Amino acid sequence: MDRRTRVMAFAALAVAGVGAAAPAAAPATPASSAPVRATASPTPKPSASPTRSDGTLQILTYRGYADYAGTTAEFEKITGCRIARFDTVQTADEMASWAAQRPYDVISAGPALGAALVESGQVQPIDTAEVTGYTELSKRFRDMSTESGKVYGVPYLWGSHEFLYDSSRVKDGDDLRRVFDSDDVALQDSPLTIADAALTDKDVDDPYELTKEQLDRAVRVLAEHAGRAYWRNPLDLVKGFATGRLDYAQATPYHRLLLEKAGKPVKAVTLRRTTGWVDSWMLGAGVSDTECAYRWLGYTTSAAVQRRAAAWVGLAPANPKACTRGAKRVCDAYGVGKDGRLDRIAFAVRPPGGCADGKCADYEAWTDRWRELVK
Repeated sequence: MDRRTRVMAFAALAVAGVGAAAPAAAPATPASSAPVRATASPTPKPSASPTRSDGTLQILTYRGYADYAGTTAEFEKITGCRIARFDTVQTADEMASWAAQRPYDVISAGPALGAALVESGQVQPIDTAEVTGYTELSKRFRDMSTESGKVYGVPYLWGSHEFLYDSSRVKDGDDLRRVFDSDDVALQDSPLTIADAALTDKDVDDPYELTKEQLDRAVRVLAEHAGRAYWRNPLDLVKGFATGRLDYAQATPYHRLLLEKAGKPVKAVTLRRTTGWVDSWMLGAGVSDTECAYRWLGYTTSAAVQRRAAAWVGLAPANPKACTRGAKRVCDAYGVGKDGRLDRIAFAVRPPGGCADGKCADYEAWTDRWRELVK
């Protein structure tokens, strides 16, 4: 089996992707770059709303986040709650669309979508005292889920971006500006990718708090090469490296891990800073009976559940105790536990984030510029 065939076979079996982000996901991913497992099945359609009663739960999440290895069945068994509705999507755009159609008890969301849900009143503050295991989650991520002193999310999985290059094709590729100067690069199709372009600007302190002028400069960096590719399915970037079509790609450490194991000579560009995202579980607004919703939130904080999710999806767990056995290689790829690693990641927020002087461009401006860019 030649190297290209090995890459494609490995990708078909194992690849997990970014949707904020991702967190999507990732994501947005537009709002999150949230990863989703590659699948040949069609996107499911929302089913008829079941009759609500005590002891039931309605869930909206990314495909692969909870529907694996008997996770939902285990939850029902140990809690006595019944999952009356379980809807899964592959992208943050789909997540936003479905969340707008009907209420859910719990929703997994990335930073941009999560902020939108808070602003629209579709989710409610969480009483963390009712969430078993909440204090086991990384404090950094717990703090990121707080808005005006209220907690709106229980951190679940997180990811960060890398820029990979094919060292057999690209010499002296270890330079971020070279990534954006290349025609043969694939970037994630998300407005938050503008933040990655902003990392090339030495005048930018926080890539999610851009003035109009800084936003213009970041978009110009992206617009210099009108023919470049923007990916939604991570399988596209794996195929791009496998076929030799790509020199560079915006990816995650897990994508690098997969490609390395498949024998592809990819390397990551050395970055002083990079971007990342956290996907969290949120509590739907107007839930008449929150008992099972809180049981779900507590269930998802456990090291055992996050370990399985990390190993399956290819994102790092918010509970560091989950970094054992099947999740250890994922945690190692993301540098979990390494001194200063999280400090080098600018975690995504819905722009303009914490910009207090009113000079930063809002998320609507980001999305408008992105639509113009990729149309």
